[in-house]
Amino acid sequence: MDHTKLINDYITEGADVRKAIDQKTIIDAVNIICKALRNGNKLIAFGNGGSAADAQHIVGEFIGIHVNTRENEDTRNPRKPIAAIALTSNTSNITAIANDYGYDEIFARQLEGIGKRGDVALAISTSGNSKNVIAAVKKAKDLGIYVIGLTGPKGQLKDISDTAIIINTGKTSIMQEGHLTVCHLISIIVERELFG
Repeated sequence: MDHTKLINDYITEGADVRKAIDQKTIIDAVNIICKALRNGNKLIAFGNGGSAADAQHIVGEFIGIHVNTRENEDTRNPRKPIAAIALTSNTSNITAIANDYGYDEIFARQLEGIGKRGDVALAISTSGNSKNVIAAVKKAKDLGIYVIGLTGPKGQLKDISDTAIIINTGKTSIMQEGHLTVCHLISIIVERELFG
């Protein structure tokens, strides 16, 4: 069976979707994140499934170093880590909160514990309607935390975020690839802005 057409069509569609991302929303997000970091605040990222992986991925880039800049980095004197945390990586927190308060509260409860006014929340949801993500966004607003929503064309996340970066496709896999592209771009540009 020949899968060449499927492969070509998928690659082309994904490239077209990524080219259509509104670049201004990425720059807006970078500016907000940089301002927060310069003021001693942090990035707090969260999502479910593949979006959880994206949350952890961007935090890894912030705490570590972006792979595209590593070749220019003096590994004996690397840049300082950038303040960021993923609410998806502490299984003890997640399971305790899910057990005691319900799964819809796993991010909001953590955010209430560690978030502070001036922080930035990166809420990631392909559907835009994940109940635990929406609950955390509402909690962030109560706490004075700026919300960047990384989502698709549907769902309420795009409407309740302070800045929404929308990947305009109905295909979850292509949307997730767009989300990862945005995460890489944000981490590259934030790193340049903060460290030159």
